[in-house]
Amino acid sequence: MGDAVTPQSQFMLVAQVTPGREQGLRELLKTMNSKPGMADPTNAVLPFGQFERLHFARLVVLDDPTLGDIGIPRPSLPVYLAFIGSCDGSADECIADLAGRAATGLRRVFMHCDGFDADDDLLPWMQAHQHRLAANYINWVGRTVRQVKEESALQRALAAKVPRAPLASARQAQQLRRELIDFVDAEVSAGRLGLTPPDPTPLRWQIAKLLHLVAIPLAGLILLPFLIVLSPLLIVILRTKESTDAEICPPPDGAALLELQQLEDYDVTNQYTAFGSVKPGLFRRWLVAVVLVLIDYTCRHVFTRGFLARVQTIHFAFWAFLDDKRRLVFTSNYDGGHEAYMDDFINKVAWGLNLAFSHGVGWPRTRWLVARGARIENKFKNYQRRHQLPTEIWYRAYPGLALVDLKRNQRIREGLELAQVTDTQAEAWLRLL
Repeated sequence: MGDAVTPQSQFMLVAQVTPGREQGLRELLKTMNSKPGMADPTNAVLPFGQFERLHFARLVVLDDPTLGDIGIPRPSLPVYLAFIGSCDGSADECIADLAGRAATGLRRVFMHCDGFDADDDLLPWMQAHQHRLAANYINWVGRTVRQVKEESALQRALAAKVPRAPLASARQAQQLRRELIDFVDAEVSAGRLGLTPPDPTPLRWQIAKLLHLVAIPLAGLILLPFLIVLSPLLIVILRTKESTDAEICPPPDGAALLELQQLEDYDVTNQYTAFGSVKPGLFRRWLVAVVLVLIDYTCRHVFTRGFLARVQTIHFAFWAFLDDKRRLVFTSNYDGGHEAYMDDFINKVAWGLNLAFSHGVGWPRTRWLVARGARIENKFKNYQRRHQLPTEIWYRAYPGLALVDLKRNQRIREGLELAQVTDTQAEAWLRLL
């Protein structure tokens, strides 16, 4: 398939919901679903399925149920509507495509937001409300929606064609592989299968990635002397706060938990949206900002081929600040059930959870930023459920396909395109079918 890469992007549009219009907004969003929280891809308001580059999308009302945890009096912060998407190519191009082809429906949605005038040009308004992401994870950079769908169709066609009887010899494996290659060539020629080559890698994206690769370490080297000098003070501040920060991890409200669970497990993949306050003070605000810069760096340059640390079940995820870094949004699209998802993190990267989330008000107490915290399983699970929000609308372009399926299908295509294989490789390739 060559070295060409179509990069993926994520975007988040955020607008304050007009007071008194939240209920009307929620009612409108419900009409776009085929099941609770699951978008109808052909719904009349925003037909997600018509947008060929859109992997995942969601619309969610960001109404923080834990604002009172900060203290008394409860802060007066707005309720937001967030429109979130993961797409092939640039986020700007995807937003322009949405504004151009779904303008009527998007206007119906955004009319519930402050500052939106139905007579205004839609695209500039959406661009003005596009929000910068603090850290951004993409499971497999370069894997497009088109590729996923074409490779899934290829796997189904080959699986229906291949005989299920045991092979008599390695030679038979080679012969069967050649027959299947001829079959695919005929199907592609007839237009019944597509194996579209990837588009050339955008030069602008390559340059931006290279500059980012160099700039962050360079900034770290410049700041290193100051960090060494200040490290004793920073360590004292960190340990003082870790030993005094309040833990607020009561069990989630039963009705709220049931509402969340009713939006889950309609497919092999689920969604997660969490929202909460960053612990008060500049120290925590700056520390979490630095941590997320480092997470974004590793996601952009290290974890680009199926892994986030040791976790292999996340399609897309991101972190974003709101309200001058006083609140933080986290979203993910993951395979499997919610409990298994949380257990995966606890067992494999609890230290990473602590790095990313221990700056949130009420997090289980950590030690040295990475120890304890999420390792205290019951408190962690209570905390994350309490901060999870119901996602009103969630869309995915390829239902029924987990990441293990995408990887298998990609290996099938790659094996198909090899000019020559050994007997062992031919047998292994046939086992994929």
